[in-house]
Amino acid sequence: MEGRTEHCCIVCGQQKTEGMVIVNQFICSGCEQEMVHTDVKDDKYPFYVHQLKRLWLQLQA
Repeated sequence: MEGRTEHCCIVCGQQKTEGMVIVNQFICSGCEQEMVHTDVKDDKYPFYVHQLKRLWLQLQA
């Protein structure tokens, strides 16, 4: 993992190297995949929506 920077995922809170940065916030690849494949009726869906609201709040700041 030399040369790779770890970031804290805004969804799971873990330090990861693979993922994307949106509005200066990091989302790890694992969480991205989970969110993309989560049905709106799934119990996890409101959690993901709540976590992603942090992106919106960053834009409004």
